[in-house]
Amino acid sequence: MLIVETHKDVPTQHGGNMRINLPTRIPNGCHLLTASEIYQVTGPVERFARQIAGHGYVVAAPSSYHEFTGPEALAYDGPGTDKGNAWKIEKKLSAYDEDATLSIDTLISLPKCNGRIGATGMCLGGHLAFRCAMDKRIRAAVCYFATDIHSHSLGEGKQDDSLDRIKDIHGELAMIFGKRDNHVPPDGRDLIRKTLHESGTTFSFYEMAWAQHAFIRDELSKGRYDPALAGICFQILRELFGRTLSGDLGPREGDGGEVEDVC
Repeated sequence: MLIVETHKDVPTQHGGNMRINLPTRIPNGCHLLTASEIYQVTGPVERFARQIAGHGYVVAAPSSYHEFTGPEALAYDGPGTDKGNAWKIEKKLSAYDEDATLSIDTLISLPKCNGRIGATGMCLGGHLAFRCAMDKRIRAAVCYFATDIHSHSLGEGKQDDSLDRIKDIHGELAMIFGKRDNHVPPDGRDLIRKTLHESGTTFSFYEMAWAQHAFIRDELSKGRYDPALAGICFQILRELFGRTLSGDLGPREGDGGEVEDVC
């Protein structure tokens, strides 16, 4: 399926213009926000966005660090990692939220938007997709190995309120981690899952055996890419977004009441 790529540069109150890359299938369909990792919109993020777009979505992939630099991606090396990690905690939490709002506004303004918006992202982008889901316009979010949620350490001051605001999430979540992810260790994953349960959020929670952090990133410099598991996880994404965004099945039924205790 053919893909056309455009972009919009959107002014922000926190500084600079945020570039939103817009890979789109011809013809287009539903709309989806893909948040970038600490390296901004890299080749793997672009290819991930194009893959999603190929299934009938207009995808918005905004740059994260417009306050500090241009829209160009950082390199997957020591200096690039240092810059990305430094800017991640220099940027204000309110600026991340403004980026999400402006990106959703941009998608809503596009022709043929049916108003059904989803969010996804990896690493930093997984956390940003989680926060995007606090916007009532987001029907579903797929968060790949979302960092800093368990430690409340995103943004300036490293005191984010993402766990505290879980009740603001009204759409459905899919949380995906690798069991060998040392960025979000087992107790951190347990905390996220427990808090989601206690809040009554509708969610699925996946932990892939043997997978490390960033296992869907299709570059080999860090030796973590697992294409087989990445493919399985993409099917999880397709099922959730297909059911909540591109389908017209109406509201779910049968969610209330007691579950019958039979085999």
